Amino acid sequence: MPAHSDVAPRTIGVDLRSEGVVVTYADGRTTMYRGVPTPVTDSLTTNPGKETHVLVTDPTETEGVMLYVNDLKTHDEILEDTGVGRILLDEDETEEVFPGVTIRRTGDHRTTVEADPEVARGRVFVFVEDDWGEASYEFVADEDASEAAADTDDPQSAVNADESQSDVDPDDSQSAADESV
Repeated sequence: MPAHSDVAPRTIGVDLRSEGVVVTYADGRTTMYRGVPTPVTDSLTTNPGKETHVLVTDPTETEGVMLYVNDLKTHDEILEDTGVGRILLDEDETEEVFPGVTIRRTGDHRTTVEADPEVARGRVFVFVEDDWGEASYEFVADEDASEAAADTDDPQSAVNADESQSDVDPDDSQSAADESV
């Protein structure tokens, strides 16, 4: 079994659409994270064992950096080719991965992401998935969460914008990521 390590992310393309978030990897392939991201504020905690991907855009919202959290499936070489980074955290370890974005791995195999989009200077998305489904989230300021819930056509809108902390279950989401070559 190959050893895995932290991999530094590179800039990748981002296209925010009404039907989801399209990521263009450094090798030219694209993936769409489907659905309108649910807005969250402060922190987001995943259920145990879920894959967690964090995307932070630049201020133009056309580029960004993506990081896989505790991914043990993807070989280092593939991540390096695609421009996606990876961080491996031990239980109860916390690390600021980007300015304004902190990731914590709890003792119960959950991942908690805390983000402040103003400090990050871009939009902060979290994609949580497993073999059965995917859920998309976007960190927003408290005042933006209520506005986003009122506009269901906006990619940052949601059903429940009043959550300040969310426990997520991707089994309740619409569909899995769509990947093309």
